[in-house]
Amino acid sequence: MINERWSYSSLKTFEQCPKKYYHLKIAQDIKDVAGSAALYGTKFHDAAEKYVRGDAKLPKEFNFAKKLLDNLIALKGDKHCELKMGVKVKEEMTVTCDFDDPEYWWHGIADLVVIDGEKAISLDYKTSKNARYADTKQLDAVAVGLFLRFPKVDTIKSGLVFVVSEEFRHKTHKRENILNYIEGFEPTLERLSDTKASGVWNPISGPLCGWCPVEQCEHWRERR
Repeated sequence: MINERWSYSSLKTFEQCPKKYYHLKIAQDIKDVAGSAALYGTKFHDAAEKYVRGDAKLPKEFNFAKKLLDNLIALKGDKHCELKMGVKVKEEMTVTCDFDDPEYWWHGIADLVVIDGEKAISLDYKTSKNARYADTKQLDAVAVGLFLRFPKVDTIKSGLVFVVSEEFRHKTHKRENILNYIEGFEPTLERLSDTKASGVWNPISGPLCGWCPVEQCEHWRERR
């Protein structure tokens, strides 16, 4: 395993642009201010968590997702909302740990997990307009965290739930493939480690440059 602390979102930031990663995660001299889409997503996640837990009614603005959430509430098994997890290496073994464990290797949050004996369901809510840019690889990392957190679970049905467009992207994860899921992230983690060692954080030009907070970058442009 590559000795780099990471979350799926931080690794995606590095893949998108090493220079952006450097300023946000290493130098921490720039903060990424959440836009309206991100704020809407946060608001939905909070509302969905409270509704599924039975702590509050679903706000009217999210009534379009009520049928979906009601179906999730009806699922058999123990439900865990916004489940924080971590993975660390101890005595050369990967073990579960708290999300904020100072020795974590990976950490992440599962929006909804339903545990039913040897089977589990793991879902991540998405509030983007459609599933065009769906990336199910993030589900692999969460699956590793869940297998280590719940040792009796053998199979996980994982999915990205696009609540606005009513689309679903899914995967089935098996405990026997944990190592494969971990190894799937190692090429990017190795590039991150090499970049840290070299100290060269080259920028990458892309369609999201207009949303980037690193204004001093040569590729930055004002959003239109």
